[in-house]
Amino acid sequence: MIRAHPGGTHSWPVKTFVVIGGTSGLGLEVARLLAPEHRVVIVGDRGDEVKDAAADLGCDGMTCDVSRHDQVERAFDEIAMHGAVHGVAHCAAMWVGGGLGDLAPETIRRAVEVNVLGPTYVLREALRHMRAQGHGNAVYVGAVAVDAARPGIPVYRATKSYGKSLVESVAQATGSNRVKLMQVHPGPMPTRLQERVGDSFLDTVYTPPAAVAREIVRLLLLAPEDPYVSDLRVLQADGRW
Repeated sequence: MIRAHPGGTHSWPVKTFVVIGGTSGLGLEVARLLAPEHRVVIVGDRGDEVKDAAADLGCDGMTCDVSRHDQVERAFDEIAMHGAVHGVAHCAAMWVGGGLGDLAPETIRRAVEVNVLGPTYVLREALRHMRAQGHGNAVYVGAVAVDAARPGIPVYRATKSYGKSLVESVAQATGSNRVKLMQVHPGPMPTRLQERVGDSFLDTVYTPPAAVAREIVRLLLLAPEDPYVSDLRVLQADGRW
């Protein structure tokens, strides 16, 4: 598949990138950077948000609950019908703030579904296709919250720590530099997730989502023969994060 350069005479092969959680925040910024030159499929769990974001960026969109393996499998199979999946950015997460005893059981369950089952199923299916085609880059977005215990976020930190452990273990088993599994741990960002945390969890030092998105896109665009760093923090340089 070839897309013509807007200037007229140039052209380049169009690569396909899947952005999980691409309807807002960091995922939307990643999709925005990729969309002008590549085929982008944004994936979200709300059909109205997927439709609006896809229309805004001029890209493809799919509604999918990443905690449901059948939906994730079907989504990747459909995307791969149109060619290789060159990169996947997993930017979806559910914020959970509050003490363990203060959280409703259904909130805990949904956090585990989104933050644990979600990356497990997404990476399983992404890597299945990448191994079959012989190349591809996958980037999981973690959080600096996994580095140190912080009062009030036991479930959020535990579920994001699962993702970090999953990537570390699976990355060791990829067996090929042509299939790259990487993770990025941003500092706090002024996104919709951060807005939901409540005053007691708000931070005053932020990493802009656009800056983090540039790092993720850089990793997604690595060539099969390129070396890479499997674990990367994206932080403000003032020493507080």
